[in-house]
Amino acid sequence: MQNIEPAAHTTNMALSAAPRPKAGTPAREYLTFRLGAEEYGVDILKVQEIRGYENPTRIANAPAFIKGVLNLRGLIVPIVDLRLRFCLEHAAYDTLTVTVILNVADRVVGAVVDSVSDVVELKGEHIKPAPEFNAAVDARYITGIGTIDHAALQRMLILVDIEEIMCRAGMGLAAQTLQ
Repeated sequence: MQNIEPAAHTTNMALSAAPRPKAGTPAREYLTFRLGAEEYGVDILKVQEIRGYENPTRIANAPAFIKGVLNLRGLIVPIVDLRLRFCLEHAAYDTLTVTVILNVADRVVGAVVDSVSDVVELKGEHIKPAPEFNAAVDARYITGIGTIDHAALQRMLILVDIEEIMCRAGMGLAAQTLQ
């Protein structure tokens, strides 16, 4: 396990859709975060930095899950509340609420989450396939379910393809080249 410091990881990585890991594949690291009672994981290579929550500047006529934009060292960054994006109940923003700054699809985007837990390393054998749902449930953004065993405690992480979430139709985030 390692700690993430704000602005510690600022390298612009090549981006591609997250493949589903298989047993025997090398371990990958995931940043874990909470939305309500559930714990999620996102590929650490997509994370640029973690910031305390600050109110973004609202944009007129934007969907409710797009909270607005922030000026991040001269770069205007759209901010998406993942709680609202996933149609979860609304939570009050508090001292644990953070904005995870991500590099996805050649752009920088912020994701508001309830809290960040830690960075975990998962091998392919610790990742189970995503459950299959009928057409009524859209689970294309789920890449798998990670399991972590510590003594008698077991954690389950919903591993998400953050590019799939942020680049979907209806998000209103057009592709843009970073400079």
